[in-house]
Amino acid sequence: MGQPQQPDQAEAEESGTPASEAGVNPPDGGRGRPALRVGMVGYAFMGAAHSQGWRTAGRVFDLPLDPVQAAVCGRDGDAVRAMADRHGWATTETDWRALIARDDIDLIDICTPGDSHAEIALAALAAGKHVLCEKPLANTVAEAEEMAEAAEEAYGRGQLAMVGFNYRRVPATALARRMVAEGRLGALRHLRVTYLQDWLVDPEFPLTWRLRKESAGSGALGDLGAHIVDLAQYMAGEPVIGVSALMETFVRERPLPAGASAGLASTGAAAGRGAVTVDDTALFTGRFASGAVASFEATRFATGRKNALRIELNGERGSLAFDLERLNELAYHDHTEPAAHAGFRRILVTEPDHPYLDAWWPPGHGLGYEHTFVHQVRDLVHAVAAGRRPEPSFTDGLQVQRVLAAVEESAEKNSVYTPTHTPTSV
Repeated sequence: MGQPQQPDQAEAEESGTPASEAGVNPPDGGRGRPALRVGMVGYAFMGAAHSQGWRTAGRVFDLPLDPVQAAVCGRDGDAVRAMADRHGWATTETDWRALIARDDIDLIDICTPGDSHAEIALAALAAGKHVLCEKPLANTVAEAEEMAEAAEEAYGRGQLAMVGFNYRRVPATALARRMVAEGRLGALRHLRVTYLQDWLVDPEFPLTWRLRKESAGSGALGDLGAHIVDLAQYMAGEPVIGVSALMETFVRERPLPAGASAGLASTGAAAGRGAVTVDDTALFTGRFASGAVASFEATRFATGRKNALRIELNGERGSLAFDLERLNELAYHDHTEPAAHAGFRRILVTEPDHPYLDAWWPPGHGLGYEHTFVHQVRDLVHAVAAGRRPEPSFTDGLQVQRVLAAVEESAEKNSVYTPTHTPTSV
C-alpha cells in the first residue's frame, strides 16, 4: 500500500501538477486565499459530518485554499434546503447531475448510499471535478476498479480523488502509524481489530437502506468492516492478502419504514415487513503481505456497545492499542525495557507535536469524532493545492473492496482461505 503520508508532512511534499496549472484556479474565497468550491451530494448523517469538516477546517488550519460550501444536493427539496440553512451551504440542488454540471463547483463530495457512488464519482471526474467519496468506495470490486481507473486517468489531468476513511484522521491513530513506520514495534506479528455496535439488536428496528444489499452492498461487513480493514492496513503499512471468514444474519425480516431515513433510523410507522439481505456480523482472519496475521470482527449486534472500534498491534519490539471510545489515548508497550518495570503505558495524544494538534487546544484538551472530518478536509485541501495524490486514494479504496469481496467469498465457501488478488506492492 506504500507508506501513508504523515499529516505534518503535507505542506512540505509537493508533486504532480498543481491545481492552478490544471485549470482549477477559482476566485478568492473571502479570506485572502483562492476558493475550493464544494458541492456535496447527500445530506443525512454523513452529510452533516462532512459539513462540519468543510465549515471548520479553514477556521482552524492555515489552508492554501479556502473551502466554500457552494451547494448541497438531495432529492427532497424542502429537506435539503433545511439542511443547507443549518449547516452553511449557500445553495441547493435536487439532481446531482445538475450539481456536477455547474461551473461554480470544483469538488464533488459524495455522501450517498453505496449503490450510487460509482455513477456519481465517474460523472464528476469526467466533468473535471475533484472527488471525495464516502466509504466503502463502491458496492462491488468491478465498480471500484472502474472508479480507480478513472481516478488515475483524471490525476493526469490534475484532478484528485480521495476516499473518506475518517478514522485515519484521529490524532492517536495517525501517531500510531508514525510509531510503526519509525520501527517502534519492529516486525509486526499480530493485529486484532474489532468494531462493535448494537443498534440492530431490536428485531423491530426498521428495514432501512443499510439493510438492503442492493443499496448498501453488504451489512456490518461494508459499514464497519471497511473501516477496520482500512485502519489495519494503514497502521500496518501493508495490505491484507488473504482471509478466512464467517458471516451471519440474525434477524432475517424487519418492518418496512414508512418515512425517510434519519441518521441510522427512519421516520414514520411501519408499512409491512421485508427481507434483510445483508449480513449482521462478519468475523474473519487475515494474512498480511509480510506474514503478520490478524483477526477482524464487525457486528451491529454487540449489546451494550455503541461505537466500539478497537485495534491492537503486536510486534517483536512492542505493542500499540487504540480504542475509539477513548480516542485521545494510545496504549504503548516497549518490549525492549527491562521486565521489572515494563508494561503498557497511556499516551495522552493532545500534545502540539502530535498529528494535527498544533492547530487545536492546549495539552490535555481532547478532541472528538467530528474533528476527524475537519482533519480529512485539511489533508484533502493541501493535496488539491499541491496537485499531490491524496490518501486514501481510490486505489486504496479498491484494495479494501477486494478484501471485503474475499471475505464474502470465503464465507460462502465454508470459511476456506481466500486470496484478495491484491498485488503486494500496492
